[in-house]
Amino acid sequence: MVVDLDSIRTFFDRSPEDLATDPAAPAMHQVLLVALETGTVRAAERHADGTWHANTWVKQAILSGFRRTSLVQMEGPGFPMFDKTAYPPRHFGLEDAVRLVPGGSAVRRGAHIARSVVLMPPAYVNVGAFVDEGTMVDSHALVGSCAQIGKRVHLSAAAQIGGVLEPAGARPVVVEDDAFVGGLVGLFEGIVVRKRAVLASGVVITGSSIIYDLVNGRELRREVPEGAVVVPGSRPASGDFARAHGLQLAAPCIVKYRDDKTDAATALEQALR
Repeated sequence: MVVDLDSIRTFFDRSPEDLATDPAAPAMHQVLLVALETGTVRAAERHADGTWHANTWVKQAILSGFRRTSLVQMEGPGFPMFDKTAYPPRHFGLEDAVRLVPGGSAVRRGAHIARSVVLMPPAYVNVGAFVDEGTMVDSHALVGSCAQIGKRVHLSAAAQIGGVLEPAGARPVVVEDDAFVGGLVGLFEGIVVRKRAVLASGVVITGSSIIYDLVNGRELRREVPEGAVVVPGSRPASGDFARAHGLQLAAPCIVKYRDDKTDAATALEQALR
């Protein structure tokens, strides 16, 4: 299918009311799905200055599919599923060169899964997500709606990469190339993890989290710097009650920046790919 980016944008960059009543919407929705799955269209993009921005019209287009369609029963392995018809499970062929390991993973239509991606069961990738070449999505990991994952990223077991569809202008979570995301890590509310960063198991970062850079003596928000090694930490909670009870708050801390020792500890085994 030939995808014309300008025509897709012109069609979907309209009010929800217009899209809901346009008879051409179902056909254009199929074009949108192909554009998302091939990576021609992305829910967020990196600008020349390195900042990431949501493509509002793309997210509006995805949302229009939910608004226009109804709940139906979909047959699945062993049990039926019930979902909107706009985004059924995506199916792969050998020509896609994606390793979808048996055991119950699911990818929704409208998600880009590049060649040589490995999906270990049970993983889930939602609509609008972008997962680039050579990335490993390990067991129980979630790649939420519109999240952007770079090349050769390792999402360890039970990592949670939060998604966002509404509001349409909100930036999704971004994990750039060669980052290592440890087990049980949670990234939410538009956090950007820069290239080669390492997040140790159990780190949770939200839009309001303060990231304490112990190397450079600074406080950061909403972005993990390139090559940073982040571990779970804690800081004292404020107030008399908190002090009386010795209460602490979670505080992700940068303890070093990536070096040869870190590279050796996080090296991806190419035989697995």
